[in-house]
Amino acid sequence: MTEMVAQASRIKRPDLSTARLKRRYAAERRFQRYGFLALMSGVVILGILLTTIVSKGYPAFQETFVALDINLDGETIDPQGTRDFETLRRADYMALVKASLRERFPEVTDRKEKRQLYRLVSGDAGQTIGNLVTADPGLIGTTQRIWVKADDEIDGLAKGFVDRDLPEDQRRVKNVQIGWYDQLEADDAVERRFNTTFFSRADSREPEQAGILGAVVGSALTLIVTLLVSFPVGVLAAIYLEEFAPKNRWTDLIEVNINNLAAVPSIVFGLLGLAVFLNFFGMPRSAPLVGGLVLSLMTLPTIIIAARAALKAVPPSIREAALGVGASRHQVVMHHVLPLAMPGILTGTIIGMAQALGETAPLIMIGMVAFIADVPQGFTDPSTVLPVQIYIWADSPERAFVARTSAAIMMLLGFLITMNALAVMLRKRFERRW
Repeated sequence: MTEMVAQASRIKRPDLSTARLKRRYAAERRFQRYGFLALMSGVVILGILLTTIVSKGYPAFQETFVALDINLDGETIDPQGTRDFETLRRADYMALVKASLRERFPEVTDRKEKRQLYRLVSGDAGQTIGNLVTADPGLIGTTQRIWVKADDEIDGLAKGFVDRDLPEDQRRVKNVQIGWYDQLEADDAVERRFNTTFFSRADSREPEQAGILGAVVGSALTLIVTLLVSFPVGVLAAIYLEEFAPKNRWTDLIEVNINNLAAVPSIVFGLLGLAVFLNFFGMPRSAPLVGGLVLSLMTLPTIIIAARAALKAVPPSIREAALGVGASRHQVVMHHVLPLAMPGILTGTIIGMAQALGETAPLIMIGMVAFIADVPQGFTDPSTVLPVQIYIWADSPERAFVARTSAAIMMLLGFLITMNALAVMLRKRFERRW
């Protein structure tokens, strides 16, 4: 009887083991499918995001121009005939543009219609003509066919953003303006060109005149200050904590606080900068110097943590070998440990700088949200940065700023991807496996 029970148990055990293996393999396959679905969901969402940004942003890289026959009347430009540079620069060139539009559409006599007619072209059309005349005063007294920028609403009409089927009171471009635009287009007086203004000018109230050069320069100046402050301080702090500091309750407290600072919301650093740098020290508001100092405080924990991890990764045998041949602790760190840890330190620094480049909240707190129409020339000049410029344009009511907002996001993403790719390249290029 005992032998029969034992034989029956030996028969059942393989069946139980096989069932458990099947359940285990099934659970593993389900887990793999869930992981694959999660990965694909992230890829699809990222693809939708990038597609939306690119589809809305690419029109900003083109602008519409209108050709006008401008009579460069000497009585208007230089009535005295002195050809003095200041006289030519201050002439009322916009009056010549308006006269050309009235001559092109002589049927427009009503004052209200004239105002709508003048809105076919950008407000800086006069500046375009002025630049040509000051560069070549010999043009005075002649009639020239000059291409000037169209107004942002006309630019939207040319790009198909204006629904012509809507009632006139539901769109900003009026029927008479659409008719004038169609006449110009029929006469080959309308053309689309690459938008160089977007890359060569600072911000403007008029969308067709707005560019990101001021924000790019402001971001560069701010990041220079951030790097010059946070990198040496962060690396030196990491070296001291990892190589020289005694292990006691005080260093433990410092390490805990450094880790906690890395998780503090960035707006808190903005409040700190507002209270200390602006109110206490009286530094210039909305300046790259202050913005860089605020971002340095925010970036320091990231650099310290990354630098300490890189120093820890250097094998103890390197230190022991250097000490064994008579090197001091300072020489061990500076001549052997730090060079080997530098790739990891640089990687962490670049990631921290990329994080700083995308910050908005702390810079808003110190006034870098102000409207800045000039490109900053130094670290104390008023300026803005790319994320804040995006925030300003996203809050603007004009339809043309939607495309410029998305285009600025594309530029910011390009910088961030470049910096992260540089970090990956450095890690792959100089990484050592011990």
